[in-house]
Amino acid sequence: MFLSSVIHQRKRRPSLITAADSCDSHCSVRTGPRSYLSSTMSERFDCFYCRENLQGKKYAKKDDKPVCVRCFDKICANTCAECRKPIGADAKELTHKNRHWHEGCFCCAKCYKPLANEPFAAKDDGKIMCGKCGDRDGSPRCQGCYKVITPGAKNVEYKHKVWHEECFICSECKQPIGSQSFLTKGEEMYCTACHEKKFAKHCARCKEVISSGGINYQNQPWHSECFVCNTCKKPLAGTRFTAHEDQFYCVNCYKSDVAKKCSGCQNPITGFGKGTNVVNYEDKTWHEYCFNCKKCSLSMAHKRFVINGNDIYCPDCAKKL
Repeated sequence: MFLSSVIHQRKRRPSLITAADSCDSHCSVRTGPRSYLSSTMSERFDCFYCRENLQGKKYAKKDDKPVCVRCFDKICANTCAECRKPIGADAKELTHKNRHWHEGCFCCAKCYKPLANEPFAAKDDGKIMCGKCGDRDGSPRCQGCYKVITPGAKNVEYKHKVWHEECFICSECKQPIGSQSFLTKGEEMYCTACHEKKFAKHCARCKEVISSGGINYQNQPWHSECFVCNTCKKPLAGTRFTAHEDQFYCVNCYKSDVAKKCSGCQNPITGFGKGTNVVNYEDKTWHEYCFNCKKCSLSMAHKRFVINGNDIYCPDCAKKL
């Protein structure tokens, strides 16, 4: 997590007590816990630690107690977070979140750019970086252009990957998808229109896109409402039907409107159930089980036969006519 801040420092003035600046809501900066005062009092005025007389001398205050410069540097000075040395009374001190730096030590951990009065990023591990290095070091990269996605930039996240909003585009038309719905094919993203155009199945009858459902017959997709009997328009999905000259018929319509009539029993030859095999001769058709000798009822299928009018006879019975 980063905090973007601008840090400031103030130069000590002998007449000022500890000063503090606030650069934004995340960062507070001060010049340290002390400033110099010059003692002009006539009565005795001593250092809290060494009891040196401070009359007419520079001194600092620590917790409202007067401290000589020497004791301040030795006992009270904060330690620089970078060089680990005390920040003396004469040095400029920068403070951020209870950590302290010499002004010259407050630099980017990557490019060493001085960051006093500059925006910076404070990482969770304590490193201080300029805004540019901080973005490169910790921000995610766009899967489209592979550039850093800076904090606050508009972006799209999908399956733990991130894109700039303008880089999240349809693989076909190259237009930004934005907040619109989209579909995927492998690693590619498509807007709805391009996905339908490129990959969606189209009904064999109406040629429109089948967005959901549908049925498949002989490796062709159909809308359920398009796969109907050619005569009565009854839906055929889940029912028995037959095809004739690229048209589909329910059983009843096929029997009454399409099927040939048996020259023997005069019933439709449908191919459903008994009577699947047929016998054709010239312009006539029979169920195989109806193709029998008129007189002795012997089946004539696959045998020599004699026709007399509309009747069939075996050779023996034909001789007796």
